[in-house]
Amino acid sequence: MLEAITLEVCVDSADGLARAIEGGADRIELCSALEIGGLTPSAGLIRAASSSPVPVVAMIRPRGGDFCFTEAEVTLMLLDIEAVAAGGLPGVVLGASLPDGRLDERVLERLLRRAASLGLRCTLHRAIDLCPDLGQAVSLAIDLGFERILTSGGAASAPAGLDGLRRCFEAAAGRIAIMPGAGINADNVDLLRAQLPLSEVHASCSDPVPPPSPQVAAFGFDSGARRRTSSAKVAALKAKLLG
Repeated sequence: MLEAITLEVCVDSADGLARAIEGGADRIELCSALEIGGLTPSAGLIRAASSSPVPVVAMIRPRGGDFCFTEAEVTLMLLDIEAVAAGGLPGVVLGASLPDGRLDERVLERLLRRAASLGLRCTLHRAIDLCPDLGQAVSLAIDLGFERILTSGGAASAPAGLDGLRRCFEAAAGRIAIMPGAGINADNVDLLRAQLPLSEVHASCSDPVPPPSPQVAAFGFDSGARRRTSSAKVAALKAKLLG
């Protein structure tokens, strides 16, 4: 039997948290606004997740768009890292880029220093997928002290980014965990498992949620891109990873 693989599920609500746990997720990435890749979760959601029976790590991202942050935004991220620690969660997920797509070493050093001082473990998020040299970015992430890297191999989805993911695993050489994510589900995970030395994967395991009414959408209260975690999809993917 193949060794079981850790499943991390990203959620952006208390309902999603409960559904991910019910489906058998091994770890949760806690966010808000998953429809734009995930932002920092609210203080209330962090508090609600602190009693989770599985580890929960929180996204640190103050806005949508790119990962080139101003000094004011970096200050906010430092405060959010403190809030995650105060809320009792064990880790954070973060990233920062330069305008050319390379990782912003200076900003990341500051963020990781604050996280380490509070005993938090750190995951580098998909800002790495904008990097022109994935191997170089993996080496920098190791030097900075990240525990793992969430990446789609520089493509829109992990199944489409197999070549880039291979480069990441090769550059890591067992020194840091590489966690493929984006577009992974029970139907395609065997493809990744057959070609990559997987130890963990990241997925949303979600279904689209239509706006509750045309009026809500017309007023701009719903983007139409929201999704809801499916405990059945979590369980199906988990079953594949246990096989």
